[in-house]
This record gives sequence, C-alpha cells and structure tokens, in this order.
Amino acid sequence: MISPRIAGHLAMLAFSALVAGSFVLGAMAANDIAPTALNVVRFWVAALIMGVAAFASGKLDRSAFVAPWRYFVLAGLLVLYFVLMFEGLKTARPVSAAAVFTLTPILAAWFGWMIMRQRLTPRMALALVIGGAGAVWVIFRADVGALIAFDIGRGEWVYFWGCVAHALYAPLVPRLNRGEGAVVFTFGTLVAGAVLLSIWAFPAVMATDWTALPRIVWITILYTAILATSVTFTCLQFAALRLPSAKVMAYTYLTPSWVIVWQLGLGQSPPPALVLGGVGLTAIALLMLLRDDSSVAPQPKS
Repeated sequence: MISPRIAGHLAMLAFSALVAGSFVLGAMAANDIAPTALNVVRFWVAALIMGVAAFASGKLDRSAFVAPWRYFVLAGLLVLYFVLMFEGLKTARPVSAAAVFTLTPILAAWFGWMIMRQRLTPRMALALVIGGAGAVWVIFRADVGALIAFDIGRGEWVYFWGCVAHALYAPLVPRLNRGEGAVVFTFGTLVAGAVLLSIWAFPAVMATDWTALPRIVWITILYTAILATSVTFTCLQFAALRLPSAKVMAYTYLTPSWVIVWQLGLGQSPPPALVLGGVGLTAIALLMLLRDDSSVAPQPKS
C-alpha cells in the first residue's frame, strides 16, 4: 500500500506536468481573449466536473459547507493567480513564466512558517536558494546585463504577484480544512472562485464575441478547466494535507522542464542552451528537497 507521503509526491508529479501544459497553451491563447473571461468559463466548467465527482463520492453533505467563507478566501487567491498568469502570458515566454512559478516554494516556505509554523531544515533552505537562483537565471534569459539592470519583463512581473497568491494558498489549505476530502474541498473552492470571477469578469464576458474565438482558445479553456484546474486542484489539496508546504511547492521546480517537453511535443523550438542551465539548477533543487523528509508533514484527512 502506498504511504500518504508517497501518494502526496505522486500527486504533485502529476500536478507539475499538467500545470506546464497551461503555460504553453495559455501563451498561445492569451492575446485572443480577456484573462477574466477565459477564467470564468474554466472555473464554471471545472466546478461542474468536480461537483459531479463530489456527489458521486457520497461525501458531499451539509457539513462540507460549514463556514463557506473558507472557500472564498482560498478561491480569491486562486482567481488572482490565474488571472495574473494569463495576463502575464500575453508578453512572457512560457519557459520564463514557468521559471517565475518556481519561485513559489520560497514564498510558500515563508507563508508555511507564518501560518503553520512549518520549519525549514538546512538542506531544504539550500535547495530553495539553488532553485531560486536557477529561476532567476531563466527569468533574466541568461543575460548578466539584464540581471544587473534588474530588467524584468512586464509579463514576468505581473505573473510574479499571482505566484505570491498561489504560494499563500498552499499552507492555508490545511489551516482551513475541517476534515473535508480533497474532491469536496476542491468543489467548494471552485464554486466560490466561479462566483467571484462572474462578478469581476461580467463586463469582459459581455464584450467577448464567443462565436469568433479561434480554436486554440477553446482548447485552452477545456484543458485548463479539466486538467489544469479540476485535476491539479485536487492534486494540490491532496498533497497539501500530506506534505509540508515547501515540499508541496517544490514540484514547481519541474515546471520549466515540463514546459520544454510540451514545446518540443508541439513542434516549437527549445530555449537557448544557456537558459537550460537555470532549468538544470531547478531540477537539482527538486532532488534535494525530495531527499529531505525530516520535516513533519500534516496528517492526512479523509
């Protein structure tokens, strides 16, 4: 039988691969639709899918909706993350955006200490530094001059603030969870997110000519709704109940590598060789974090 810790790691491995696809597809569709309009559709579709799954699980009862404010807090962070992600992808390259995403473990470690008092071991701290250095190298396109001048693209900078919200989300899941399973908790979060986005995105939704959207937009909406939202939310919440926040978010270090795999699979060109050095550093950071299991993980909940 797979232990809760191993199950959490497998969930995050799937998470990293699926998230990477949203960077590549998102960059292809970002300039054809408003980020809020795209995300309101994906949230409602994802909420419908997870609602069916939650109902089928037999665990969707009144107790799951006690203190519904919890879902709105978590949903607000995720809505902010996804909208800023697609706004950033209008100008940021997928690999660069994925590198920004790899900064979330550092942020998650800090939030994890603030909220759950989860402490870093020396090895985890070193791994986060190495991974952060690799991310910075990719973000600045392996250009020392750009690094010295702190020349960050607008897309990367916008997306960074979304990653701050995403990092805060991870330690808040075990903090706000009251025994709900991952599927039920995900459903509540998605419904809350869909409601918030419907209010925020109403003008953009009404201004969008839905019948004229190119096919890539609908492909992106369906992919992000089913795989990069429903499945990844469940993976993240499942893992967050079994692993420390920093270790959960450590799998973001795999995202740039997965993005490159996606790009090659879609016939796109790989990034320059110098940039790949930064990607390699993030992979080393991941391996270091996975070897260090001395931190106490949260206890899994049913």
